[in-house]
Amino acid sequence: MTEAITRYPRLFASLVKVEHTVFALPFAYIGAFLAVDGVPGAADLFWITVAMVAARSLAMALNRLIDAGIDARNPRTAGRELPRGALRPRQVALFCVASLAVFLLAVFQLEPIVRWLWPIPVVAFVVYPYLKRVSSLSHAWLGAVDGLAPVGAWAAVTNELPWEAWALGGAVAAWVAGFDILYGLFDLEIDRAQGLHSLAADFGVGPAFAAARTCHVATVGFLALAGLGLPVGALYWAGVAVVAGLLAYEHTLVSPQDTRRLDMAFFTMNGVISVTFFAFVLGDVLL
Repeated sequence: MTEAITRYPRLFASLVKVEHTVFALPFAYIGAFLAVDGVPGAADLFWITVAMVAARSLAMALNRLIDAGIDARNPRTAGRELPRGALRPRQVALFCVASLAVFLLAVFQLEPIVRWLWPIPVVAFVVYPYLKRVSSLSHAWLGAVDGLAPVGAWAAVTNELPWEAWALGGAVAAWVAGFDILYGLFDLEIDRAQGLHSLAADFGVGPAFAAARTCHVATVGFLALAGLGLPVGALYWAGVAVVAGLLAYEHTLVSPQDTRRLDMAFFTMNGVISVTFFAFVLGDVLL
C-alpha cells in the first residue's frame, strides 16, 4: 500500500514530464504581471498556477494516451509509462478527467472571460496528437497552444484581451514552434517510417533549421512589439536582449551537420530562457 502511494505519483509526474512546466509557467506569470504592471493578487497567482499545471498535465496525458501505439514502435519512447505497461490506459484516462476537473475549478476562480474561453485550449490539446499524423503544421499548432499561456493569464487578472497580450502570446507561440521543429529531429527516421509529419521529416533537416531560426527571430520581434505597447522600462528591454542572445546561443549548439547537443539546446536552454525573461520582467514591474 505504501509503495503504491509513492509509486503512482512518480509515474504520473514522469508521464506528464512535470519538470517541463518551467517552459510555459513563467510566461503565464509574465502575462499576469505585465497585465497589471505590478504583482497580481496572491489568489489570482495561485489559481493561475493551478490552472496552468492542470492544463499542461491534461495536454501531456492526452498526448501520451493518444500516441501510446506510436510510442511503442519508437525505440526512444518505448520505455514511457504506457508502452511499457507501468500505467494502463484506463488509469491515464482517469488522470485526464481529474486534470480537467482541477483546471475547471481553477478557471472558475478567475475573471469571467476565461470561464467562457476554457474549451479552446482543451479542444486544442485533443487535436494536437492527431494533427501530426496529417501535417507538419503540428509545430505551429503546439506553439499556438502554448502561446495561450500569457494570453490566458492576462485575461484571468484583467478580464480583457488587448493586442499586447496577443503579442506576448505570439512570442511564446513562435518560440515553442521553433524548438519543437528542432525536437522533431530526435525522431526523424522513425517519423518517416511511421508516416508521421514534421518539418524535418517532410522537407529535410536544412529547411527545418531555417524554419526554427525564423521562428526564434519572430519571438524576439513579438517581445519587442509587446514592449512598445506597454509601460515597460529598461529591465524589460534588457530581458528581450538577453532572450535574443540566449536564442542565438541555442542555435550555435546544433546544426544540420551536428545534432549531438540537441538535448541541451532543447531542454536546458529553453528552461533558462523562460525563467531568465521572467526574472527581468519581475524586476521591471517592481522597480
